[in-house]
Order: sequence, then structure tokens, then C-alpha cells
Amino acid sequence: MSIQQYTTYYLEMLRVEQLRAKPIPEALNIAECRLPQHQFNRFLYELVGSDWEWGDLDDWTDSQWQALVAGDDHRTWVAYYQGAIAGYYELYRPDGHSTEIRYFGLAPGFIGLGFGGPLLSHAINSAWAWAGTKRVWVHTCTFDHPSALRNYQARGLKIYKEEVSRIE
Repeated sequence: MSIQQYTTYYLEMLRVEQLRAKPIPEALNIAECRLPQHQFNRFLYELVGSDWEWGDLDDWTDSQWQALVAGDDHRTWVAYYQGAIAGYYELYRPDGHSTEIRYFGLAPGFIGLGFGGPLLSHAINSAWAWAGTKRVWVHTCTFDHPSALRNYQARGLKIYKEEVSRIE
């Protein structure tokens, strides 16, 4: 039996002035999905997360996806490059003031092109632009892309908690 250990990092930003934004390349179009489509969110989650062992929503039913995506506390943006999906992010704010970047990432084939920093900057700006936001936070773990934590920190997010967990 193999036991695997991983670390989850929780990061936050308490003021928009802490953002160290990277400009969005002209060829990268980022659009909010204003009409919720839970099937599209499921597709994006699988497209971006499959290489990084995202699995927390694998067993979700259509009803669960629909409830999440249709809620007023959930928003989704997609980044397109030459018509292809380059990445996406979801914002989630169930308490009305603490906005989580719930899912964030680039699609396979778009990693290493310099889109991660600009897309994350857009996500943080969108979180702060959501009226009522007083805190932006995100979590990542050692299963995510090796540059994920550095990108979050480079944009100005600060670690406020670390958890070490084990998988048997």
C-alpha cells in the first residue's frame, strides 16, 4: 500500500491594490458566460482539470451542476485564443463578500504560452469588480501545475494557511 502526501495552500488578497496584474495579450479574448450552462461548466472542469487530478466533482449529478452554475453566487469566464478554449475560471461567493476563485486553469496545449498570469489577473480583477467583495481567495495543492502557487503569489495573493494531507 502506497501512501502519498500532498499540501494544500490557501491564499488570499484583502485589497485590490495588492494585485500585481499582468496585461492580457491582445489575442486572448476573455468572456463571461452570462447564460449558465451547467454542461459547459462540467466540460471546462474536465478539460482543464483532468491533467491535474481534479476529481472533487466527478460524481456530481446534472442537478448538482445546475444548482451551482445557476446560482447568483457563481460566475464563469472563458479565455479564447484563435477561437479555441485556452482556459477558464469560476468565481464563487456564497457569503456575499468573500469571493473564491473556485476553479482556474489553462487548457492542455495552452500552458507555457504566457496566458496564466494575465488570466489570473483578470480573475482577480473580476472578483474585486463584483460588488460587495471584501476578500479574494483561492486554494491550490501540490497536484496542480508546478507554477500554480508561484503565479498566485506573483499576482499578490498571500498564503494564510497550509494543510498537509495523506492519500492511502
